[in-house]
Amino acid sequence: MKLTKSTFVAAATGAMMLAGSAFAQDTIKIGVSYPTPTHAWAAGMNWHAEQAEKRLEELYPDVDLILVNSPDPGAQASAIEDLVSVNQIDALVVLPFESEPLTDPVLNVKKTGALITVVDRGLSLPGIEDIYVAGNNPELGRVSAQYMKTRLKDGDNIVVLRGIPTLIDNERFDAFMAEMEGSGVNVLDHKHANWNRDDGFEVMQDFLSRFPDIDAVWAQDDDIAIGVVAALKQAGRDGDGMFVVGGAGMKETIKGIMDGDELVPVDVLYPPSMIATAMDVTVNAFKSNGPVAGRYILGATLITQENAADFYFPDSPF
Repeated sequence: MKLTKSTFVAAATGAMMLAGSAFAQDTIKIGVSYPTPTHAWAAGMNWHAEQAEKRLEELYPDVDLILVNSPDPGAQASAIEDLVSVNQIDALVVLPFESEPLTDPVLNVKKTGALITVVDRGLSLPGIEDIYVAGNNPELGRVSAQYMKTRLKDGDNIVVLRGIPTLIDNERFDAFMAEMEGSGVNVLDHKHANWNRDDGFEVMQDFLSRFPDIDAVWAQDDDIAIGVVAALKQAGRDGDGMFVVGGAGMKETIKGIMDGDELVPVDVLYPPSMIATAMDVTVNAFKSNGPVAGRYILGATLITQENAADFYFPDSPF
């Protein structure tokens, strides 16, 4: 048979239609693995992930998002193995319970050819992930300090309640202290409150007993800030002009900001929606006609009364 130009066009068109039909019938399976929520921020993360699952599967009927949360690193490693062996996933979105124990399990998924998106906590071996999505911890500290400097003057006093002793806490604290340097504001003391309400209450009680003159508190996290506020109210020092700056974006905190709370007038965002963002980006890796691989570092936005409504999700548990 003589091959003509029209023959080539017809053959190519037929092949493209066949390939398109086959692709349309395929389901893109994306596993989403993260720790079982044990505190408020993680509960919010879980809620946003579930909302993203509904939205993305409705938008893309050929996408199947399989959400699995795990109570410890061993259970998460097993769950990831099941996502490969049982569900035969094309991509994995993972927020590691801990970096070291999850590195090899995620590396094994990578070896199957699956796309890897890591969220928030990096793995102990660099380069496994195709996409990395995280909050900006140094910026959270820096933005908190920048706001405080707008409210404080030379000679004013502050106390700092830190999180759990981790790299994340160090990044936040070091950036905060660097931004405050040269401001003339005195940091009376700083202690770890472990991103915990009860610890925040106890640490703030100690600060109040030792320091009669405190102008502001950096609580670093909304859970800590709740404990701080409780300690201030118990001591009757919540009405002397002191203010508290927390962080993360808890809905109760944001609602208070919307309503003009003078004790906690602002918050600094550490998005509980970051795993939902990671799911969006991962789906786009299959749906976009452009590259999406790389690092996505989400901003630590200063939440004020003017923009608080943009960050308020009343149905979220966080």
